[in-house]
Amino acid sequence: MAKLSAVNKNKKRIMLSDKLYKKRKALKKIVMDKKISLEERFKAQQKLSKLPRNSAKIRVMNRCEITGRPHGVYRKLKISRIALRQLGLQGKIPGLVKSSW
Repeated sequence: MAKLSAVNKNKKRIMLSDKLYKKRKALKKIVMDKKISLEERFKAQQKLSKLPRNSAKIRVMNRCEITGRPHGVYRKLKISRIALRQLGLQGKIPGLVKSSW
């Protein structure tokens, strides 16, 4: 089980990134548009830098929904490889069979 503080920190990042997604996108659009004057682009860049760092989508980490493990997480299932194996062995995931050869 991962540290509860790390899991909570990641949840906070997810909430912040969802909350400020539209604002960040609009500011980035202004910054990247070469047709807009340099002054306006610079002001947009300053507004963007004033937003909290944790509101960036890149700062969100993929974590296992069950254990909170940060590594070895399948994106589609949102669980780690270890949790997937345990659930598969318990027969809780339909169609998943332990391989043997």
